[in-house]
Amino acid sequence: MKRILIPAGGAILATGLLAAGLAGTATAASDVASDPMAKSAADAKAIADFWSATNNAALKAAKESNVWDAGDVTKLQSKGGYSADSKPGSSVPIGQEKKTTVKVQNVNLPKTIGKVFFVNSKGEKKWCSATSVQSKYRNLVATAGHCVYDTATNSDVMSKWVFVPGYYQGKTPFGIYVGKQAFTHYDFDVYEDYDRDYAFVTVYNGIQLGGGTAKQVSKAEFDKYQGIKDAKDVPITQAEYQKCKDLNGGETPDCWAKTDSKIDVVGPDYAGAIKALTEVTKEQYDAAATGKANGTKAPAATKTENVTKSEYEAYKGPGYRKIDEKGNFTITHYFVKNWVKKTDIKGYYKTVFYIVEGAAKDVGRLGDVVGGQGVSWNQPTGKYVRVFGYPAAPHPDGHKNYTGITPKWCYGKTSKKVVGSAAKKIEEHVALKCAMTEGADGGPWLLNYSNSKRLGYVNGVTSTFNDQDGNKRVDYISSPYFDGETAAVYKSAANVWSGKIL
Repeated sequence: MKRILIPAGGAILATGLLAAGLAGTATAASDVASDPMAKSAADAKAIADFWSATNNAALKAAKESNVWDAGDVTKLQSKGGYSADSKPGSSVPIGQEKKTTVKVQNVNLPKTIGKVFFVNSKGEKKWCSATSVQSKYRNLVATAGHCVYDTATNSDVMSKWVFVPGYYQGKTPFGIYVGKQAFTHYDFDVYEDYDRDYAFVTVYNGIQLGGGTAKQVSKAEFDKYQGIKDAKDVPITQAEYQKCKDLNGGETPDCWAKTDSKIDVVGPDYAGAIKALTEVTKEQYDAAATGKANGTKAPAATKTENVTKSEYEAYKGPGYRKIDEKGNFTITHYFVKNWVKKTDIKGYYKTVFYIVEGAAKDVGRLGDVVGGQGVSWNQPTGKYVRVFGYPAAPHPDGHKNYTGITPKWCYGKTSKKVVGSAAKKIEEHVALKCAMTEGADGGPWLLNYSNSKRLGYVNGVTSTFNDQDGNKRVDYISSPYFDGETAAVYKSAANVWSGKIL
């Protein structure tokens, strides 16, 4: 059992106490640190919308995590290690709560694995590997601690964190699962001790977004509907307006007349002309502002506003639409000053109500949808494991073996515990001969993996990438040793309810 020793000087002690206060439930006497992620169903829905907007554009734009750079890929040092701190234990995979006999042992990819996506403190969209695991409410994801806590900001949780099982080329076949609460070891949350580089995250029920069919309905049906809906004002003829008015015995909120203004650009000598700002396209604005339009620079101005997703998608005007790095929907309007003539025109309008069926639906609890691996701790080393992940980064020499599009696997016996990085306080990792690169971090190390059921026991998660023979290629990966303290973190997370988004 390793403990971080706090110097008597007091400065580090103060930092630790401050971090403990920020960690939510963590205290110096506890192994478990817990932090909230999406605090409400509304927050979770907004996060899911962020990743799924514009045909999952943000998911497609994300890159593999880059905590480990070429300078960190060094040779492991075999030294001492760690022994079990209590009796071996485990939780069985979802679907195997009753004992079964399995004889087949081939290699089929587990349905439980996928990618976790998040935005780090730099505003970068990143992803790691992860898996669903057994829990009381079937709502738990296991991954690396550095794929949940942002080590660049004193271990704040990553923002907009989601798990997408079975992710492939922008597809979310089993839905998007938004993180609700993160659990890790106190020593990682506070001291960034990579011997505790694991995390368990409770997730809301999955939701499937996109598609849907718009259906015109009555005002009463519109008011009753709880899903996505919209109301649009559409122009009608004077005859349609009069018919609507007659049916309702006079003016109604759903049918009305109003005076619109038609604006025409004219010359300064035109009778009745006034000077006014006219909204134009960005190209017209650039031409007017540089004098390329008519050889004379025109006074110009811009205005940027934040809008909702529905307003962003519905906007058809000349303004420039953009989703910024923080996921905000913006429209920039461009104006030039012109001489204009205003003409009043009477118009007639009616409100049309729509509901969108099938645009967003609850797909259920994670474990019910894809199952969940078991979790084991205090197991002996030197056992065969299958490791799964989505490697994507190039090797230190620049050679790129992987794309990150499909999951890969490694198989072999775990080594004795090793020291991997003094800077990351690693003293108790286990290692495996494997050439997977970054992107695979957070992926599960599975004991007793059954091909027929595609289930096993998570006994580690990929944490570091290493080069044993010095040829600037990753040839070993390592994981924290799962011990009784890991079990305490896991059990704390495994008994927490999360609930639905929709």
